[in-house]
Amino acid sequence: MNQPVTYQGGCHCGAVRFEVVVNNHKVNDCNCSICAKKGFLHLIVSQEQFTLLQGEDVLKTYTFNTRVAQHKFCSICGIHSFYIPRSHPDCIDVNVRCLDGNVIGNFEILPFDGANWEANIHKLMQG
Repeated sequence: MNQPVTYQGGCHCGAVRFEVVVNNHKVNDCNCSICAKKGFLHLIVSQEQFTLLQGEDVLKTYTFNTRVAQHKFCSICGIHSFYIPRSHPDCIDVNVRCLDGNVIGNFEILPFDGANWEANIHKLMQG
């Protein structure tokens, strides 16, 4: 896919809804403690490519360790559909599993060793 594609997505209960414009259909599957437990597939986009359509009033934020990453989740159903990542604090990181429809097959899934974040972050920064 060489053309930008617009997807919509959201949390499980539907209270949080967003739209994202995707230019690069490559995502990272991180094995760090929080991503592995959440099953997060990382699609990092600029803030201009992301629009929160509804649900700002039900979003809560979880931070830990360095407190740089802002893990957003729906306070009703608990789903983490996007967040502000430590690696790219000026961007939005969308969980591809939270996009509407069966679209995971549109993406190339690349492993990322986030369990050893400091040793590997340069690999994420290149892509």
